[in-house]
Amino acid sequence: MATAILGILNVTSDSYSDGGQFLVPEAALAHGLALAADGAAMVDVGAQSSHPDAADVPVALQVERIAGVVGGLVARGVRVSVDTHQVEVARAALEHGACTINDITAARDPRMLELLAKSDCRVILMHSTASAARAERTAVDAADWIERLLAFFRERIDACERAGVARERLVLDPGMGFFLSSAPEASFEVLRRVGELRGLGLPLCLGVSRKSFLGAPLGRAVHERAAATLAAELWCAEQGVEWIRTHDVRALSDALRTRSAIRGTQ
Repeated sequence: MATAILGILNVTSDSYSDGGQFLVPEAALAHGLALAADGAAMVDVGAQSSHPDAADVPVALQVERIAGVVGGLVARGVRVSVDTHQVEVARAALEHGACTINDITAARDPRMLELLAKSDCRVILMHSTASAARAERTAVDAADWIERLLAFFRERIDACERAGVARERLVLDPGMGFFLSSAPEASFEVLRRVGELRGLGLPLCLGVSRKSFLGAPLGRAVHERAAATLAAELWCAEQGVEWIRTHDVRALSDALRTRSAIRGTQ
């Protein structure tokens, strides 16, 4: 498939890039519709941030945050993914019409696998070196990042299949930034070699938007990383990555359309 865009909609108070902007349901719904209009093939709604300094959010509050937004977007014809590792939140998301669960713990909770097995939704399995469901500022060193990722995904794919979640429903996300390591080179290495994950035969999803590893070599703060983000995202598209998760949907959509126009494939 051609590269599709997964638009980020953080219904949170403390996301590192846009925390607090879309806590009001009307604002969240409007932004989700704008992301779809700008070119997002699916909108990824998250009710709890996973950056190292984020606070835990009670499950009931997460469900409250996503319910109206997911239902409102689905009612208007928008495909919705929900970013959660918590079974109760995933169940509510599916009940309100979400078609994808984006789990940063790669469905390690057996209860999540049980829920997913009873659904027909797609599942994004994300790799992380963190010990819990939150990125960590730890300088992880891997002898070979791609070998580590391949081993991780083989194990999680097997676990999903054994639980009754069909392989063809899975999408693989290598995790980027602090989910790999606080050392920027880890993320750059995975980007350079992302094509080697093709051997698993499943679609890939990458999210590099505004991440710290992009700002590190440039000395750029989070809101100064638009150009670096777009450069990395276009690299992903050139490598055939099926899904790119981004805050700046219009910029990426315009860039992909311009690339197609240059190639004469628009």
